Amino acid sequence: MKTTAPDENPPKKSILDKTITTREVIFMFFVVLCLSPLISPPIALLMGLIIAQFIGHPYLNLNHKATHILLQVSVVGLGFGMNVNNAIKAGAAGFILTIYSIIGTIVIGLFLGKILKIEEKISFLIATGTAICGGSAIAAISPVIKANEKQISVALGTIFILNSVALVIFPFIGHYLNLSETQFGLWCAIAIHDTSSVVGAAGKYGVHALEVATTVKLARALWIIPIAILSTFIFKNKETKIKIPYFIGLFILAMIANTYFPLVQNYSQYITSFAKATLTLTLFLIGCGLSRKVLVSVGYKPLVQGIVIWIIISVSTLWAIISMI
Repeated sequence: MKTTAPDENPPKKSILDKTITTREVIFMFFVVLCLSPLISPPIALLMGLIIAQFIGHPYLNLNHKATHILLQVSVVGLGFGMNVNNAIKAGAAGFILTIYSIIGTIVIGLFLGKILKIEEKISFLIATGTAICGGSAIAAISPVIKANEKQISVALGTIFILNSVALVIFPFIGHYLNLSETQFGLWCAIAIHDTSSVVGAAGKYGVHALEVATTVKLARALWIIPIAILSTFIFKNKETKIKIPYFIGLFILAMIANTYFPLVQNYSQYITSFAKATLTLTLFLIGCGLSRKVLVSVGYKPLVQGIVIWIIISVSTLWAIISMI
């Protein structure tokens, strides 16, 4: 009896044949909604958290790369709405506070890590993430100290949970204490971990607060380089290359273009509006990445370390800013 051999080259399915799931439809609806002016950054983050807990992120494997790229695009775009002279003043005002806060945060963080008996690499990533710029610092430092996926996930989970809280409560505290936009922007830049949440909170508070916060935060982010170099000696790993945050240079060029070229100024409003929309989308995606699995994997000890460091840095810098400005 002759048997028919299976077709060795079955016809390839067209992209139109792909079945779109309900979860994907819901997810894409919220993506489009975040790009509209109807949704604020805190609401976007909350929507992302709800999606993560009850529906699930259909493209979770792409989430980290997408948020990384979108954040950089957002920050560079916001540079087109800023003035170089104002940025220099803001950076000078926060320089001394930045140095003290970075050194103090890392020292206190490592001390708490030893008391709580947290893994050294996890403790170091949480401390540096809190001290400099959250997820970006963790992403830059982790290959230098050869942290594994579990250690990176715990550190990122801790930072992003606290970021979510900060984005909501900082504007409320700022208004309650009647902080000026300069004071609030400076406080945000020093006391909130991730650039996305800093920009989200400051943007909600006011235009000048956003300018101060973004400038000081990005100047603070440059400390990734010396901290990464120091990390190679602490963990005795001199072979790994250090990643420099090049998008900060593009942000500076955007500010220069907006300050000195009238043609650019004609379009700066549209560029900054697009940047704010992509930032809102970034925060939505960050929320979508905080699944129940991520929250559970953090554990209470790293979270305690992160909360204690955060409270110390928030309260001490707020007192210093109110006293100085």
